[in-house]
Amino acid sequence: MKKKIVGAVALFASASLMLAGCSSAPATPTATAAAYKACMVTNSGNLQDKSFNQSSYEGVKKAASQIAGLEPKVAVSADDAALLANTQAFATEKCDFILTVGWQLAQATGQVATANPGIKFAIVDNPPVDANWATLTLPNVKPILFSTEQAAFLAGYLAAASTKTGKVAAFGGTPEAPVKAFLDGFSDGIDKFNTDNSGSVKLLGWNKAKQDGTFSGDYTDIAKGKTLSEQFIAQGADIILPVAGQVGEGAGAAALEHAGTSVIWVDSDGYLTAPAAYKPIMLTSIQKNMTDAVASVIGEAHDNKWSNSTFVGTLANGGVSIAPEHELAWPAGVAAKLDALKADIVSGKLKVVSASTPN
Repeated sequence: MKKKIVGAVALFASASLMLAGCSSAPATPTATAAAYKACMVTNSGNLQDKSFNQSSYEGVKKAASQIAGLEPKVAVSADDAALLANTQAFATEKCDFILTVGWQLAQATGQVATANPGIKFAIVDNPPVDANWATLTLPNVKPILFSTEQAAFLAGYLAAASTKTGKVAAFGGTPEAPVKAFLDGFSDGIDKFNTDNSGSVKLLGWNKAKQDGTFSGDYTDIAKGKTLSEQFIAQGADIILPVAGQVGEGAGAAALEHAGTSVIWVDSDGYLTAPAAYKPIMLTSIQKNMTDAVASVIGEAHDNKWSNSTFVGTLANGGVSIAPEHELAWPAGVAAKLDALKADIVSGKLKVVSASTPN
């Protein structure tokens, strides 16, 4: 376990320089410690993705603001080849803590953490896995997962209550479990609205029963996000949920060009983090509180309170939520209904189930 460290300042100035005109003995040097390195590796998206990577890095910076001597470092993975290379580079640099962000880093985390048992790791959205994608339980790796299907359920209900065309759409970046959890919950929320209100709102882009839908194929191609969104708009959708990181900016661009179309953001409150031009078309956001979760885990690692038990963010513990109403008005009475649904999910009265729910 790493000992608690004290900051170091070497005093080179004489007392005559520090105290002008006085001739006292130099101050006794105080021992201070080397920085505690908290390092983060992004997935293949941009660090300033207004979403996943950015929220995680805010957590690293928050930890640095709370812990004296903590040095935050980040490596941006420009492509898939950089995922393992960046993780290994931080291990070679002897980072005290390494955060890896996203399922794309699951294998790299498993490999590097196994080879470096003295370094503490945390991985967002996926447990570490081996070369065959079998889940690993490692004493030095803490998974940080989120039951986003719970918050997505509320967003789906809101979307169904808000649509004027009776059609809403959703698409993902890639068909991975964390993405499917969003889509499943969103689908169930729409179904709940239809059941409660004898509605017939349709979801384009995702079929929960078949676990099949539309995917952009990556998390960075904004133009692709715009193209997909325009296709959904042409089919009558007036609300779009992109679960695809920076690709979501393409959905926002398409919505701005088609009056009456709005967007639901993911991971962070898009009203605050997405381009300012999108504020008027931001219906809500399905949020993961990655910032606080990451900061808390780093604090535990630094303070020798480490546990490799999985953190799962839920509506009950504040790990997931939907963003409040901003400029774009919600239908009357819907906010109260969402509060009631949230209370039922937290109490267990209402079960939101997805095959991708984290264990």
